[in-house]
Amino acid sequence: MGSLPQEFSERLQPQTINSTKLHQLFETQRRIINYFFENLDFSQARSFSEALLNTHGTIFFTGIGKSGFVAQKVAQTLVSLGIRSGFLSATDALHGDIGIMGKGDTLVLFSKSGNTEELLRLVPCVKAKGVFLMGAFSSKDCLLSRECDLWVYLPLERELCPFDLAPVTSTAIQMVFGDTVAIALMGAKNLTRDEYAANHPAGRIGKCLIFKVKDLMRKQEQLPICKEGDLIMDQLAELTSKGCGCLLVVDNKHRLIGTFTDGDLRRTLKASKEGTFHLTVGEVCNRSPRTIGPNSMAVEAMQKMEAPPSPVQFLPVVDDQNVVIGIVTLHGLVSAGL
Repeated sequence: MGSLPQEFSERLQPQTINSTKLHQLFETQRRIINYFFENLDFSQARSFSEALLNTHGTIFFTGIGKSGFVAQKVAQTLVSLGIRSGFLSATDALHGDIGIMGKGDTLVLFSKSGNTEELLRLVPCVKAKGVFLMGAFSSKDCLLSRECDLWVYLPLERELCPFDLAPVTSTAIQMVFGDTVAIALMGAKNLTRDEYAANHPAGRIGKCLIFKVKDLMRKQEQLPICKEGDLIMDQLAELTSKGCGCLLVVDNKHRLIGTFTDGDLRRTLKASKEGTFHLTVGEVCNRSPRTIGPNSMAVEAMQKMEAPPSPVQFLPVVDDQNVVIGIVTLHGLVSAGL
């Protein structure tokens, strides 16, 4: 086989990045972003935040290009905090989407230059609907600032781009500003941890604060139940078939007496050998197992399983009368995302 042409061979050569230059870029970006923090007018930032806080309607965000992505992210952050918010495409707004806005709403414009043509065309249409207009720009003398009811200047020394063109620093400070204001609103509205979790039911935080033991426990026919007088050999199928790794030993009123695990079986076999099969579950079960109530938080169950002196893989769930109503397993909690 012939060799590849030189131009293709060169393309296949692995490329590298100069570590010194990379470090310098990160240091430069840090310095430029610090310029934003050092020169931000906090009185403007406070007025901006309070105007959003006192919006009676919906807070909409818009921007063009990379600033549009920032606007969408900040809107989503507010939604996740339970604040009525949304992203409005400036282009689609001029073709009907502006109909979603009305008096009492606020529109926030994100733009580096403050002279974005698409936003300038949108402004008179928004004002005609009685919408409060706000902006965040990195230019003090810009056309949009003259049209806004309130705006804030986002100090930008320069872009990290060597040509000072690619929006890689301006969008970073837009994001920092927008998300910081969002957290300020979160604090002003006294959003609780539980309220935040309610807005994130699929996330780990939400699951930790929402799910209770009764939501995740096995119950009824899924429970590996036996009586203390049952022979171990007669309960092997129950021990292995329910997938809990244990037996819940109960009395005639279904009150918990103890637990017998597959680990207990191995230890009993080692100590008693064939005599094991003549023993009852009650003779070797643990009569002081850890338990938990159905209304306890699921994350509390996990913590209880992992507590000293040694971790366990399950917890019997009992009511106030010590009656067994379920079982929660470590595998079940992990599978649920905890």
